[in-house]
Amino acid sequence: MSPNSDKPVRIYTTPFCGYCVSAKRLLDRLSIGYEEVDLSRDLELRQKLIDETQWRTVPMIFVEEQFVGGYDDLYARWKRGDLKHLEPRKADAG
Repeated sequence: MSPNSDKPVRIYTTPFCGYCVSAKRLLDRLSIGYEEVDLSRDLELRQKLIDETQWRTVPMIFVEEQFVGGYDDLYARWKRGDLKHLEPRKADAG
């Protein structure tokens, strides 16, 4: 899936998805930019993603164009430090 923005993360979601909300909150807390794509009205895109990833549930999360899985997978990557390079660098104090 080719990105439509310069944001490092793309999240495919549907409305009323608790795990989608959790993933977006985590990324917001880390100040990591993301593009959200609502799959609820695009069944063709949803089927294409299922065929490509073998993943049927949302969120479907891509980091730097690589499919990583859902919220639990994103959270695990954060805990391991695998998202550090996407977080904005803090200005040196002083």
